[in-house]
Amino acid sequence: MAATRHKTTQEPPVELPVGFNAWLLDCAPVADCARCQSEWRKLNACKKAGKIAQAARHASAVREHAGGGHS
Repeated sequence: MAATRHKTTQEPPVELPVGFNAWLLDCAPVADCARCQSEWRKLNACKKAGKIAQAARHASAVREHAGGGHS
């Protein structure tokens, strides 16, 4: 019986459309809200570090809080 040889390769990274990250991270924090500002700072730190998925979670938190908590 012959041994099966498996080829291990890494898939190339997915290329997102130009501007997709800007759309994903689009949010507007409330200027005088400590929570919004905290999430905004975290978003920018993650964005600068290239951690777009984590930055997107912070952007979602800003949108949800700013949209619901400051109406």
